[in-house]
Amino acid sequence: MDDRVISKPIISADSHIMEPPDTYSARIDRKYKETAPHVIWDEKRGDTYVVEGMKETVPMGLIAAAGKSAEELAGAASHAKFDELHRGSWDPQARIADQDRDGVAAEVIYPSVGMILCNHPDPDYKKACFDAYNLWIADYCSPNPARLLGLGQTAMRSPDEGIKDLGRVKAMGLRGVMMSGFPVMEDYDSPIYDEFWEAAIEMQMPLSFHILTSREGVAKPPRGPKINSFMSIIRGNQDIIGTFIFGGVFERHPKLKIVCVEADAGWAPHFMYRMDHAYDRHRYWMKGAALSKRPSEYFRENVYMTFQDDWVAFKMTDMCNPRRLMWANDFPHSDSTWPWSQQLLKQHTSGLTLEEKEAILHDNAAELYQIGF
Repeated sequence: MDDRVISKPIISADSHIMEPPDTYSARIDRKYKETAPHVIWDEKRGDTYVVEGMKETVPMGLIAAAGKSAEELAGAASHAKFDELHRGSWDPQARIADQDRDGVAAEVIYPSVGMILCNHPDPDYKKACFDAYNLWIADYCSPNPARLLGLGQTAMRSPDEGIKDLGRVKAMGLRGVMMSGFPVMEDYDSPIYDEFWEAAIEMQMPLSFHILTSREGVAKPPRGPKINSFMSIIRGNQDIIGTFIFGGVFERHPKLKIVCVEADAGWAPHFMYRMDHAYDRHRYWMKGAALSKRPSEYFRENVYMTFQDDWVAFKMTDMCNPRRLMWANDFPHSDSTWPWSQQLLKQHTSGLTLEEKEAILHDNAAELYQIGF
């Protein structure tokens, strides 16, 4: 008996890798060879990535903690060794077995250390790191490009350089580009980026904004207990969406699509209402770009959203645009639904039509990333 949620192959629109210790040092511009991100042994945190110029570190054990219980997560960041982590997070052959176990046919793959690097204050260092990572992820995905769908990164030191990065990343076989939450020059609603947006449209390269890649909520200490900081990590993505909509980016580039990654989606209907309310009541004194449509219309058409076990999102598809929602398993991160994805999906999608299930679990990602199955 076929007990799959849908008959079509299920695609995770947001999964990750755990960069091996030599990802950056072995490929980076030799100018940064001695300062490249590298792994040290920390007596309290186990194998940990450290980045020159940043206080924030990346304990590997917590990054690659999929499948652990809530109780086990408490000790995941201590004494973990790289060789003991999910092999699929750095070995492409093992990755296929991990996909099969989770009932997933393909994954759009994001970095882990690369998320933190998006906040690095030195754009030249960031550029060198991203170039090194792009080489590594292209190699990682090359054995099975139909199931391992890597995304590149750009430091966007200038719009012209960003366009060149798009071309290089596409030529390497990668499926899109993950953007830093803040560019180096001005902000993303500036007209200086118009040619970059048009290049992304022409090259059919989706642009992604992942949580934790904006300085807000990262550089500042959290208010209250540490766990409260978990509640604020979607704020950076909301600000980016608002910048694109109120700044007129989608008005000028109606075919542009961006992906809001791992920020959930259950909040989107209220956010769209709030944007429309602000526009209706306050647009004449709180200046923004001239818009030909209501803000919620741009949100529904131009913004894709990925989420894991956000059961609220599954219940509010009629208040969103189901053709812009994409499910993800977030493997191998601590928030991952792996290896319980199918069990959770049966529960969370029980109220959806078959058409809605197929759109969220397969069709939307397949269309956006040109996946041929």
